[in-house]
Amino acid sequence: MHSHGWGEMYKQLIAAGLIVQTSAVGKLENLQSVIPIIEAANSSGVRLLNASTVEELLAFSPSELEDSDHPNLPLSQTTLPKNEQESSHGRVLAPIGSTTKPSHPLPRPSMGYNIADFPLEASEVDSDVEIHFDITGNSSTEGRILDMQSCFKSRLKQIREIMLSQRSLPRRPTSNSEAWRNRSRYNSKNYEITIVGLASDVRWTRTGSMRFVVEDESSQIPCILKPPSDASPLHPSLDGLMNDEVVGVSGWFLSGGGEPIFFARDIHKPPLGNHSKAQSGQEYAVSAAFLSDVHFGSKTFLGPQWEKMIHWFKNDPLARTVKYFVLSGDGVDGVGIYPGQERHLTITDLFNQYGELARMLEEVPDWVDVIMLPGNHDAVRPAEPQPALDPDVQQDYSNTTFVGNPCDFSLHGVRVLSYHGKSIDDFVATLRSVTYSKPEMAMRAMLERRHLAPSWGGKTPLSPEPEDRLVIPVVPDIFVTGHVHGHFVGDHKGTLMVHSSTWQDQTDFQRMLGFQPKPCILTVVNLHTFATESISFI
Repeated sequence: MHSHGWGEMYKQLIAAGLIVQTSAVGKLENLQSVIPIIEAANSSGVRLLNASTVEELLAFSPSELEDSDHPNLPLSQTTLPKNEQESSHGRVLAPIGSTTKPSHPLPRPSMGYNIADFPLEASEVDSDVEIHFDITGNSSTEGRILDMQSCFKSRLKQIREIMLSQRSLPRRPTSNSEAWRNRSRYNSKNYEITIVGLASDVRWTRTGSMRFVVEDESSQIPCILKPPSDASPLHPSLDGLMNDEVVGVSGWFLSGGGEPIFFARDIHKPPLGNHSKAQSGQEYAVSAAFLSDVHFGSKTFLGPQWEKMIHWFKNDPLARTVKYFVLSGDGVDGVGIYPGQERHLTITDLFNQYGELARMLEEVPDWVDVIMLPGNHDAVRPAEPQPALDPDVQQDYSNTTFVGNPCDFSLHGVRVLSYHGKSIDDFVATLRSVTYSKPEMAMRAMLERRHLAPSWGGKTPLSPEPEDRLVIPVVPDIFVTGHVHGHFVGDHKGTLMVHSSTWQDQTDFQRMLGFQPKPCILTVVNLHTFATESISFI
């Protein structure tokens, strides 16, 4: 039975031209007003409201939708800021009872740049690109079980050492085997211990507690975490854990009629303090431009807007400061990526797609060096980390540096971590705080886990390299992703995060989901001043 007032809400939605499916009714009834939903739908081009699209639209809606009479509102509704300028509460790190709440990534809106913040023309400076990590030519896996075991052991060792070296744990961790062997001793909060391992088998109980397993080199231990009454919405017991992420857990064993279980009082993430960026020197105060997901060859590639960007590169004063042009994957739409893709392509030959993209990049002025990563639509193995494009493809390009995905490199001493971002799909599917409309929340989660793609067997194919090269051992000055066709520029704990825009219009699949991309926005960052500017070519 519908709640009182639903009839009036329904009339407002219909009058606004929205189609309401049954799955959305329960979520809409809990709202005090549907006006913010209507406004968010109009701004994002959504016309069909189902349970999924309502969740997405709530991410755009202001916090005035919160209703204390309805405590079971969707989590995204109660955790997002009122507008893009406000910060909202972040994850409560251990100890759980701490009142310190880190802020969300802070966006940097474009207000019109000051040329003094972009002081040097790129033609006056020689290139300085230093590659710190690229899997190209360095992949050694044979896909054996031993390789998988080595990969997970490497991940656990690297991140545990980061935790220990930066003292993010309350005490020296105990191995799982020793903890289990002495579980009768560690049976109260007076004998609390800490274990470190990979989380897995995450699920919630009817009472709202989170059950999970922590595994290290020696054994597995089942754990339970009850949400504290003052828990932040980003607390792990509410937000969730990624399968195979490395966590520290402090607590003690509960023994009763059944098998003992580890009662988790605190969950500890790898440390991520406030980062101090490295700057290029004044004599190297040039800029880098960031873009992703060009998808050339698709019928939805925005050709006229590309021509506008080329004209900008050749004529705008800001463009003359751009020394590097970073393309973070999916340069072409590819062939055979999904069933029936041919009907969506203007160029059905893969090599012709790459050849035409090379011709288009030739129009970029010669003072600009292009750095190109592959993505999940490119002609490389799908498993990450991905090697650079094949030499047969590279031969058509000039003034382009081809690197793998991800790639850790420096531009005049400024450390850049560029990753296409396929694992954002896994973060959206797992963490309640992450949505496709807020890709920066997935980027934040990667930094705070010190890992780009934790979950094995999810939506992101992973290559079991004997050394896990998706760990983030060094906090970058600039962290850039793409993949989900959004756009964001902002800071998180001192790291400048750039979610690069796409050059593809809304696809049929995105339209079906009610997802509106943010295309044709070029992000420019000065490597000395860290001033940013986002130029839209729509």
